[in-house]
Amino acid sequence: MLVEEMMQSDPIHISDTTTIENAMDLIHQHKIRHIPVTDTMDMLIGIVSDRDIRDASPSIFHVNEFKEDMKKPVSHIMKYPVITAHPLDFVEEAAVVLYENDISALPVVDDNDKLIGILTETDVLHTLVRLTGAHQPSSRIEVKVSNVPGQLAAISSIFKEAKVNVTSVLVYPGTSLDSKFLTFRVQTMDPRYLIKKLDDAGYETKWPRVPGLNE
Repeated sequence: MLVEEMMQSDPIHISDTTTIENAMDLIHQHKIRHIPVTDTMDMLIGIVSDRDIRDASPSIFHVNEFKEDMKKPVSHIMKYPVITAHPLDFVEEAAVVLYENDISALPVVDDNDKLIGILTETDVLHTLVRLTGAHQPSSRIEVKVSNVPGQLAAISSIFKEAKVNVTSVLVYPGTSLDSKFLTFRVQTMDPRYLIKKLDDAGYETKWPRVPGLNE
């Protein structure tokens, strides 16, 4: 899946002359956490987060004393240069950028650095839920297999014979180099007969635990 398929298009954005107070009002009004800052040509020049505004806001004990600070432009608090994403980036690549930089939003710009969207960690989370099929009625089956070619196809053929649809598959390393885990989301609420078929085929099912089969 590409960033352009999951980003929020035409995000709310402000100029660098917008006051901190107005930026705060927009964040509260639209229930957002980040506002890109652009120039008159919609080119990205910075970003302001709710944390930046919170840090710039006066304490409740000194509201009147520092009230003039909220009239200053966001250019005083915006972050730049900005880490961005391209609409044709893969979602997993964008997720890695969010993770490695410990940030929660990526403005999306085109080849000319023009702002066209924003991707947040919430968007990534929602996409992950859809990709795994966890939001649909289904069952999760986790199988330990040897780290050799053909294991995914072999187990998929068992599901095919049982006439059960697979909505998602995840593969992750095992505890040693000679094994790995395949996690399937299948469209059945009672996976016990599938567990039995996997057991009969010699596979080790790590989840769910079925008494008499994988204990």
